[in-house]
Amino acid sequence: MITTEGGAPVEVRRSARRTRTVAAFWENGTAVVAIPARFTAAQEKEWVQRMLAKLHRQGERRSASGRKRPASDAALAAHAVRLSERYLSGKAVPASVRWVSNQNSRWGSATPADGTIRLSDKLRPMPQWVIDYVLLHELAHLLVASHNAAFWKLLAAYPETARAKAFLEGVSFAMARGLPDSETGDGTGAVRPGGDRWTDDAD
Repeated sequence: MITTEGGAPVEVRRSARRTRTVAAFWENGTAVVAIPARFTAAQEKEWVQRMLAKLHRQGERRSASGRKRPASDAALAAHAVRLSERYLSGKAVPASVRWVSNQNSRWGSATPADGTIRLSDKLRPMPQWVIDYVLLHELAHLLVASHNAAFWKLLAAYPETARAKAFLEGVSFAMARGLPDSETGDGTGAVRPGGDRWTDDAD
């Protein structure tokens, strides 16, 4: 059985639809390397090693930077406070911030009356800059209830606002139409985190 340097399991996925690229990403604790079905055993070995090395270097950079995804509700709440201080001058002070599994039609919600914020757990595998945008979006709603000019002015300081909005619109489009992932056909669509995925040209 193939494992990463850290001992995590490795899964190699061959796809007839994948012809020119090789991709590597994390999925539920497993390092997945997606390769073209035409690859020989030697090519598979070469590319698996190459892509695992990239994932390893990415993990080292992330560890060195001290960035860690807020997995628990407590960590998410603490992260929200830091975002508020950095981008909203600390004006948005949530009473609670938590992950929820019952939000299927929206990424997050806020109740200004009691200061509570809820984020859909569908955001968990997405890039951190997308999660941060949704969190800031809901923090801004604690200050301005509607999507008016004053609301969007609050989000102007966050540099990834436009990019994150476009990302989420693409995810929503894919999910609404039940589109399969363009590379693996596993039905996960665009939700797979671009920040945790490496793609390389196999030619």
